[in-house]
Amino acid sequence: MTRTHSYPVTVTWTGNRGTGTSGYRDYARDHEVAADGPAPIAASSDPAFRGDRGRWNPEQLLVGALSQCHMLSYLHKCAEAGVVVTSYTDHAVGTMAETAGGGHFTETVLRPEVTVAAAEMAEDALRLHHDAHEACFVAASVNFPVRHEPVVRVEGDVEGRVEGGED
Repeated sequence: MTRTHSYPVTVTWTGNRGTGTSGYRDYARDHEVAADGPAPIAASSDPAFRGDRGRWNPEQLLVGALSQCHMLSYLHKCAEAGVVVTSYTDHAVGTMAETAGGGHFTETVLRPEVTVAAAEMAEDALRLHHDAHEACFVAASVNFPVRHEPVVRVEGDVEGRVEGGED
């Protein structure tokens, strides 16, 4: 039997400056993204499309969702494999190409920097990024490549690091 999960989200436009969408330049792209439980996210469009730089935009949220899903899948895989991760930071970048009348993502590159507790865990820590990608629900749902350029460090070893190839 297949299990299903629902993720209700409410998006509310807050950018009416008094005349609604009477003209392309007459309204703000500001909105709130909310769900039952967490605090609302102040969002807008990308500044390139008349959005507010101080608010999250949908493209950033998509890249963030990919990064979060990979991290959570990765930490799970490491815990199962006995790899002790002591820190994790990802510097993810998504690339979008504009086309006539729209656009699409061409790729996202995740660049996780992971620290593990012991040197003998480094190779497994690197390999588990592939397994985490295979388990990531969000990455399995997009139609563009999600690549990985991980770096693994050993806690207390300032010189040593293991870099992974592109996944």
